[in-house]
Amino acid sequence: MATTTAAFEGDEGVLDRLLRPFGDVRAGEGATVLLLLANVFLLMAGYYICKTVREPLILAGGGAEVKSYAAAGQAVVLMGFIPLYSWFASRVDRMRLISGVLLFFIVNLELFWLGAKAGIPYLGVAFFIWVGIFNNAAVAQFWSYGNDLYRLEAGQRLFPVIGIGATVGSALGPWLAGKLFAAGVHAYSMLHITVVVLFACLGLFWLVEAREGARRQRGAAAPLEAGGGFALIARSPYLRLIALLIALLNLVNTTGEYILDRALLAEKSVLAAADPAFNSEAFLGAFKGDYFFWVNVVAIVVQALVVSRIVRYLGIAGVVLALPVVALGAYGAMGALGTLAAVRWAKTAENSTDYSIMNTARQILWLPTRREEKYK
Repeated sequence: MATTTAAFEGDEGVLDRLLRPFGDVRAGEGATVLLLLANVFLLMAGYYICKTVREPLILAGGGAEVKSYAAAGQAVVLMGFIPLYSWFASRVDRMRLISGVLLFFIVNLELFWLGAKAGIPYLGVAFFIWVGIFNNAAVAQFWSYGNDLYRLEAGQRLFPVIGIGATVGSALGPWLAGKLFAAGVHAYSMLHITVVVLFACLGLFWLVEAREGARRQRGAAAPLEAGGGFALIARSPYLRLIALLIALLNLVNTTGEYILDRALLAEKSVLAAADPAFNSEAFLGAFKGDYFFWVNVVAIVVQALVVSRIVRYLGIAGVVLALPVVALGAYGAMGALGTLAAVRWAKTAENSTDYSIMNTARQILWLPTRREEKYK
């Protein structure tokens, strides 16, 4: 496996000591870890702005059922997107791959804004599908890059620390979007923030690449071997098990989101009936922004204080099993209480575990795989 570790010989620096309370950061690793942490912080903040924006657009435009159909459409679009991504990844080195994908999404965001100005119908459905593709490409690509930098031992130590950036960014994004919704800012106008964020992420990728270049094996930056992502899964029992785990977790999570959306829309209908001037888009956007914010506040605490210790003392089995246990209790509470508040806080518990402990588990599971398997 043509990978490298960012660890190298050197004296312990200030950054190494500052990051030490959050994980086993060793001499010389702190600067790169901090750059990666900042990168994923910005990336997740931008993603969550888009994710918060999409909720009122899809719910106000068609309801929870249309959102479920759009999620199915997202899976269909992914089946076409993945082979195209694999084809591109086989023809360029990893930095051209990362740059090309981020620039592609930057252009997309501006096209959505122009489409909203032009009044294109069903744009909310298209944007919902697009956000899922963005998550499965740009966000997943960051972790593929991290997997390419670090070997198994270093990744297990450092990913919980880098993941703090992801959880903090995931809290900032919906908080900011919720405040903008409350201030009356139009949903699509918020996409310009994500454009700026993605340009900053691109710059940070190149900074990390410049820093790690002298210590990287030449093959780590080369184009990937030919072959699509689906073919790689078909050939590898390990990848098939990862795919099955992710599919089951997504099925459970999607079911919970549908329950939450139905309860939220029922509450919206009651409020709208009582007040003719009620603003549905602002209500749904503010609710979702606050909901995502608290999900990620809890995730920050868990990521910063709990995840690295679970990895250290319970290993990969502990981090993989944490989410199913929490989800079992959460759905039991939903069934017993059934109120919007109960559903919201049950989903908060489930999603905060998913975004902290389980997110780290996903990245660790990819560490022993080949470069082609990480990216495709």
